[in-house]
Amino acid sequence: MNFHTRKWVKPEDLNPNNNLFGGRLLQWIDEEAALYTMIQFDNRKIATKFMSEVNFVSSAVQGDIVELGIQVEKFGKTSITLSCIARNKMTHKPIVTIENITMVNLGEDGRPKEHGRTEVTYSKR
Repeated sequence: MNFHTRKWVKPEDLNPNNNLFGGRLLQWIDEEAALYTMIQFDNRKIATKFMSEVNFVSSAVQGDIVELGIQVEKFGKTSITLSCIARNKMTHKPIVTIENITMVNLGEDGRPKEHGRTEVTYSKR
């Protein structure tokens, strides 16, 4: 799994228990999955279709650095299925694991569109 993005847990990211708010972490994960998919499909028009069980393994506190790891599990005709681990950068202790995130490639009309990809590629730009 490649860990490309890091987020610094700041006061505005905390819940009333002074831990990282789960909704904020899910926002970061959805954004990371979207960016990854846009690069793979070379298309800015994508959508999150499905996110499987979100397993909150541990918490993060103010000052922690959270790393987001994304891995391709499979390609569909119009979609890509990813898995994700969010972990503490310093300890490598998992914070959240998600086994399946399905992202869909969209055409100009906003409907699913075949992407023609069968393996991970890296943008030439």
